[in-house]
Amino acid sequence: MRTMAIGILGVIVTLGAAGRAFSQDAASYPTMAPLEQYLITDSNAEIALARTAAPESISADAEVLVLGRHGYEVAVAGKNGFVCLVQRSWTAGTKDPEFWNAKLRSPICLNAAGVRSYLPLTIKKTEWALAGQSKTQIADHIKAAFEKKELPLLEAGAMGYMLSKQGYVSDNGGHWHPHVMFFFPQTGVPNWGANLGGSPILSAEDATERLTVFLIPVSRWSDGTADDTH
Repeated sequence: MRTMAIGILGVIVTLGAAGRAFSQDAASYPTMAPLEQYLITDSNAEIALARTAAPESISADAEVLVLGRHGYEVAVAGKNGFVCLVQRSWTAGTKDPEFWNAKLRSPICLNAAGVRSYLPLTIKKTEWALAGQSKTQIADHIKAAFEKKELPLLEAGAMGYMLSKQGYVSDNGGHWHPHVMFFFPQTGVPNWGANLGGSPILSAEDATERLTVFLIPVSRWSDGTADDTH
């Protein structure tokens, strides 16, 4: 489960490949695939997929972003402070072997604190990836951006819903389980009892991105149906 948590840090992730066969071996993704493999050509389909991250009571009034050729763009204006989007593979840590896995599609709906303090990192990583930067270059950009205070530190209460039955978070995890995520500046995982036997909390850390993420699986998907494998 701890290995799954580390892979899920890229959950924070998602995708679909066009015209290329992908193996289950994470070593199959050493470089970025052609951009078209990361894009969803039907923006309405991407909007609908993004909204599956949270119950309709949240996602219906949320702002929705879709991925364009140069980064995320606002497709639907929101009213409740939440933002929903479909994350791609580079949302994962730069050391994640699936960082360039074009199959990944990871819907998430962030609350206001997450929008202010977690989403800017996703936006910038996306822009760097689409500009053709390597993993090493992206890691260097992240470090510099934090040092220059161009990226904010995570706020207390930053969280996201990941309850989509249609998401694909990794080759090993597939759709995985519906879960909620809580983002913190790097902190002591043992203080939460995460990743211990019988604990419902999973966790992973990323020093480059200066964050710790806690994942709590829940019993139902955003459409209200049960996670039969929970």
